[in-house]
Amino acid sequence: MRGLVKVLAIGAIAAVVQMSAPVATTAVAQGYSNMTCGQLWYARNRIYADAGFCFKTARARRTFGAGYFPPYGRLSGWAREEVNRIQAWEARNGC
Repeated sequence: MRGLVKVLAIGAIAAVVQMSAPVATTAVAQGYSNMTCGQLWYARNRIYADAGFCFKTARARRTFGAGYFPPYGRLSGWAREEVNRIQAWEARNGC
């Protein structure tokens, strides 16, 4: 019975985390116009880090670690759109 309770608790926590990620990033997306190049870089690469991207630069490895776990940097549709939005702001700001 304890094992079942643990599994249910872990499942409930995972569901909350998955649901809250887009909501939290949507709030950030509204503030991209106010972010510095460094903040935009962090926001974009945080999405890749969460997707297991294998970082090559020293800066990214220092900040996010080496990464490289499934799905190995492949982004979902939502994440890809968010990265595109951030990259557009980086281009506008000359980052």
